[in-house]
Amino acid sequence: MIFATPTDLKNHIESLSAGTGAGEKPTLVLCAGTAGQASGANDVLRVAKRHIMENGLHDRISLRITGCQGFCEMDPFVIIDPGNHLYPQLGMDDIGRIIDSAIEGQVVEDLLYREPEEEKRYEHKEEIPFFKDQVRTILGRNEHVDPLRISDYFRQGGYGPLARVLDDPDPEWVIGEIVKSDLRGRGGAGFRVGAKWRMARDNGDDSGPTYLVCNADEGDPGAFMDRSILEGNPHLVIEGMVIAAVAIGASEGFIFVRTEYPLAIKHATVALQHARNHGLLGRNILGSGIDFDIEIIRGAGAYVCGEETALIASIEGRRGMPRPRPPYPVVSGLWGRPTCINNVETLANVPVVIEKGGDGYAEIGVEGNRGTKIFSLVGKIRNTGLVEVPLGIPIRKVVYDIGGGAPEGKKVKAVQTGGPSGGCIPEELFDLPISFDSLVEAGSIMGSGGLIVIDEDTCVVDLAKYFLTFTQEESCGQCPPCRVGSRAMLVLLDRITGGTATMEDLDKLEQLATTVRETSLCGLGKNAPNPVSTTLRYFRDEYIEHIEKGQCRSFTCKPLIRYYVDAERCNGCGACLRACNDEAVIGEPKQLHEIDQERCVQCGNCFVACPESLAAIYRTSGELTRHEEPKKKVKKA
Repeated sequence: MIFATPTDLKNHIESLSAGTGAGEKPTLVLCAGTAGQASGANDVLRVAKRHIMENGLHDRISLRITGCQGFCEMDPFVIIDPGNHLYPQLGMDDIGRIIDSAIEGQVVEDLLYREPEEEKRYEHKEEIPFFKDQVRTILGRNEHVDPLRISDYFRQGGYGPLARVLDDPDPEWVIGEIVKSDLRGRGGAGFRVGAKWRMARDNGDDSGPTYLVCNADEGDPGAFMDRSILEGNPHLVIEGMVIAAVAIGASEGFIFVRTEYPLAIKHATVALQHARNHGLLGRNILGSGIDFDIEIIRGAGAYVCGEETALIASIEGRRGMPRPRPPYPVVSGLWGRPTCINNVETLANVPVVIEKGGDGYAEIGVEGNRGTKIFSLVGKIRNTGLVEVPLGIPIRKVVYDIGGGAPEGKKVKAVQTGGPSGGCIPEELFDLPISFDSLVEAGSIMGSGGLIVIDEDTCVVDLAKYFLTFTQEESCGQCPPCRVGSRAMLVLLDRITGGTATMEDLDKLEQLATTVRETSLCGLGKNAPNPVSTTLRYFRDEYIEHIEKGQCRSFTCKPLIRYYVDAERCNGCGACLRACNDEAVIGEPKQLHEIDQERCVQCGNCFVACPESLAAIYRTSGELTRHEEPKKKVKKA
């Protein structure tokens, strides 16, 4: 069906919406994004289909396969609609019981979600602590939509905002609503979207096209927000792009997505074709006289291509390397023409702004930071996954109330926001509201939305080295401050974690961080020192301990750790000797064993292998000693 006018589209949406409601058969909603599929969602789907087919239940229950719904820690899980009953971490034997109970309007009590160490079961999804404090403006739509079925999107009112825009395609009205919403870019710097769109439109002329680019090159370690939106609700992004094209006068659009995201590419490709088939892309969209189409460009996975000028170079077929700015892409971007670049989450918010109105959208959030933000909550946290919260929410609420704190009773030490270009914020600052400005003041950045939780067993020096290693390896090498400076910083960090540094090295590290930040060409280089600078700012004592005491309080830095045998506990069982690959453990059966320190490479295999009943291996780091029971059980000799 090709819609000839906005009215045709509106009528179709209304007719589908009118067909939903009471009397419908229950639906088994399966979370099947990349994380869900990796955890067994496809097996759940296969078993569910077989149970329905073998028992002739086609007319009594429906299946809906969705993208990521955020609660990745509980994958594979299903939700029964209506009722919002969530059944987590399913075994294959559970599926039939859930389907049969749903048909009868019953709940399988023993399979419902419960908090660890609690007996209480949560009957409805919205009651679960992970979901209760979220405002799921974007992610909440995923569970209602099969990304391969445009009819699901229509049924949820999808493309209604576009129909409203194309009824009277006034770019100034669209930009005005975006300005009123105070929507800021969700890709990193938080530039105001309305201002960017107006600049792109003002710089367009009749001598050539204006371009629109969706930046889906999400490369931060542990970040998967944009990927999950594109996998789970590609039409939301497409609709946002068409509305943006009307606003800025663009005739061609690109989705730049890395090749490592095959499911996102598949779903976006299918969605684009469905949109064309319905007259929502291409020439004369809905009879408005507006021409706009979208092409998918696959990136090769270079982190630097997340920077807009490097992304432009890659689309043009050149090596992805940043260039000096100005001119900015809104003035001279793709092939020298005005180009507006927004990331996936930003464009997904655009239909929401039109749907609610700019003022309605701005009711969520705080002054200068309106709407919601999606974070990938990962690291040493009990509830890993995607969370969507209003801007201005305290870090503490996200980490403890939604994330559930660190597992195994560990103490949370800090969070790293903004990925490898962000900064490390200590636990004592967790009352800080999450906003673009407050995070910058704390020495970090919002970035695209990575939020990595760090517990007491994490060495912040080693963490800073990890992130700097990533950015150094991903540097395009074009400018010496980034290429040479980041390498020099890594050398100093290696000395610190290796126990050979001096306090002078610490001073040099700070000087280098300042130089790299102030003189690098692009944002990757300018922000590369952030993990080092913030850990020095908030955890300087740990750096000093490494240097002056040769001590790593987290027992992470191998060169500072030594393993010994406790003579009072060792019974010569030989477990440590068999676990050592370097012949560093010496001893006869049932006699006291020793560790040759010259041969030992601090791998820790002996520490893990020592039986719990003995715990004869202990480790030291400087003045610290850790003598704890290893987790792995080994039978005594």
